[in-house]
Amino acid sequence: MTTEISTASEPSEASPRRVLVTGAAGFVGSHLVDTLVARGDDVIGVDCFTPYYSHGAKSAAIADAQEHENFTLIEADLRDAPLTELLDGIDTVFHQAAQPGVRLSWSDGFSEYASHNVLATQRLLEAAHDREVRRFVYASSSSVYGNQDRYPTVETDLPGPYSPYGVTKLAAEHLCGLYAENWGVSTVALRYFTVFGPRQRPDMSIHRLCEAVGTGASFPRFGDGTQIREFTYVSDIVAANLCAADATVDPGTVVNIAGGGEITLNELIAMVGELAGTEVTIEDHPAQAGDAKRNGGSTARASELLGWAPQVSLRDGIAAQLAWHNERRSVAV
Repeated sequence: MTTEISTASEPSEASPRRVLVTGAAGFVGSHLVDTLVARGDDVIGVDCFTPYYSHGAKSAAIADAQEHENFTLIEADLRDAPLTELLDGIDTVFHQAAQPGVRLSWSDGFSEYASHNVLATQRLLEAAHDREVRRFVYASSSSVYGNQDRYPTVETDLPGPYSPYGVTKLAAEHLCGLYAENWGVSTVALRYFTVFGPRQRPDMSIHRLCEAVGTGASFPRFGDGTQIREFTYVSDIVAANLCAADATVDPGTVVNIAGGGEITLNELIAMVGELAGTEVTIEDHPAQAGDAKRNGGSTARASELLGWAPQVSLRDGIAAQLAWHNERRSVAV
C-alpha cells in the first residue's frame, strides 16, 4: 500500500520459522504478521476479537495475510484455549495480545484487564516453558513507568504505574522475568512508547486527529494539552520485535522501544493540522484519571542489545497515517 513507509522491518533473509503472533488482528499484531508472512515464516495468528473496537476493522487489518498459504488465523481466547497444543513446534512467540487503553481499566473494567493481560500471559508462558520455545517476545508498555522524576526514563528506573492498565502490563512483565529466572524461558519484554501509524486503534489520539481533520469533526482534548508523549511508528515497532527475536540477550531482558522525540499534545494537534492543511476543531474535556503527565524513553539499551534504533520521524509517520485515513475514506465512499 502506498501509505506504508519502508524501514528496517522489511522482510529479511532469515531462514523461515514457525512463529506464533497473539493479537494477530490488532494494530501492531497485524503489521507484524504481514512482515513475517512476507519473509516466508510459517505464521500462526491468534486473536479473540474482543469488542474494544470493531470486528470489521480487525478483519480488514488481517485480510491481506489471509491470502497467503503460510498464515493461519485461529480465533481463540488465551485465557482458556489449549495453549500447549497451540505452541507445538513454535520457535518464537510474539505476544502482542492485550486489553488496551488506560481510561477503561478502572472500576468494573479491571477484571477484563487482569484476565486478558495477566492470566493470559501466565498461561502462555507456562505453555512456552512446556514446549521449550526458543524466544518469547512480550509487548509491554511505557505505562509501567507512570509519572517519573526524570526523563527520558531508562529500564532501571523504578516502575510506578499510574493506571490499572499499567499495573497489569507490569505484572505480566514481571511474570516474564519470573519464568526466565526460574525456568529459563528466553523472554524479552519491549516497552512500547505510544505506537502510531496506519491501522492505529480508533481510541488513540493521532487516529482521532486524522479523522477530525478529514471529516470536520471535533477532536476531544483531555486536559490542557500540555501533557507530553513520545510516539513510535508502527514499522519501527515491528523492526524491534524482529531484532528481539534473534538478539543474543539474557532471559528476562527488558528494553524501551521509543520513537526518539517528545511532543506536547498541543504541538501534536498543530502538526497534524499543518500536514492536513486545515485547522483542528478542539472539544475540551477534563483530564482523565490514569493519564500520565509525561512519557519519554531512552533507547540506548535497545541500540546496545538489539541493534535497533527508530527510523521514522513523527512528522513522516503522521503524513503516512493521514494518507491511510484519506485512502480508507475514499474507498468507503
